[in-house]
Amino acid sequence: MDWPHLYLLILILVIWGLEKLFPRFMNKLEENFLVLIIASIMAVSFGQVIARYAFNTGWTGSLEFNTTMFSWLILMGMSYGIKNGTHLGVDIVLNAVPSKIGKALSLFGALATLVYALLLLDSAWLAAMGVDVRGGAIEYWAKMYKINIGVEEMRWPDFIMEWFGVKERVQRWLVLVILPISLALLAYRSLQAFAAILTDKRHMLIAGHEAQDLVEEHKDALKD
Repeated sequence: MDWPHLYLLILILVIWGLEKLFPRFMNKLEENFLVLIIASIMAVSFGQVIARYAFNTGWTGSLEFNTTMFSWLILMGMSYGIKNGTHLGVDIVLNAVPSKIGKALSLFGALATLVYALLLLDSAWLAAMGVDVRGGAIEYWAKMYKINIGVEEMRWPDFIMEWFGVKERVQRWLVLVILPISLALLAYRSLQAFAAILTDKRHMLIAGHEAQDLVEEHKDALKD
């Protein structure tokens, strides 16, 4: 196990431990992080409109920043959706089959998501099974960290370059660090969901229909 794998494992263990000790705080922390990403996209977009039309200027790295933040939002949202059961899905088969078969299908879905996350995270483990593959998010990120090239448009402020002695352009590995982290979280959340479905703490991987069930339950309330 090389150091990126070790650091990711430590990160997941720390998150697991903190969620056991402070579940409400950790849930809010994850939500606030996603809100911060959305807020930054909105702030930069609004600022660009004001700067361009009111002052005929703007930030050249705004498009790349928003594209990066949107990708962060999607990647972090994958694991968050698994954790809270908010991913949309078609559950007509799950609702039509007996509960035991539905549970088996849900377990298969969680297991498939886990394998998908591990495959994208690091496909080297397939080589041990005789599959001719290489690469993955960890290898790609490690390569970017090693060559230390910058992104196209985003630049560090002058005081950051003076204080930390970094190059002018924001390092690409720093932008791409979300790839291994988000996929490790996706694998972790998929494993959590598998265990929860197995122990009947949740019924499926995708979003349920609690709101619809409540409407059906109380649809005659107004008649009374």
